Amino acid sequence: MVRAKFRCVEKVVRHSQSAFGSGGVADSEEVKLSAVMGEENKPWSKWTPSGEIRMSITNPEAVAQFEVGKDYFVDFTPCESAAGQAEQRQPEPKS
Repeated sequence: MVRAKFRCVEKVVRHSQSAFGSGGVADSEEVKLSAVMGEENKPWSKWTPSGEIRMSITNPEAVAQFEVGKDYFVDFTPCESAAGQAEQRQPEPKS
């Protein structure tokens, strides 16, 4: 696992037409986080940490948890996925 410390630097409301044919507007907020200087990031960055995360969030309760200027830990933990399993399979021999 890699733990990184990021700061919320921006929250922007996005309005777009619903992709599901309802004719309504689908609101979301884009949250942007940037890596910050600090001892917490030394395990993955020897010098100045650099990184950015952007998320488009449509759940109001989730959006409310992000505050511009506040720091957050992000944990990167490996997991199994259908795509990862497909990449691990050996190719079929050609006839």
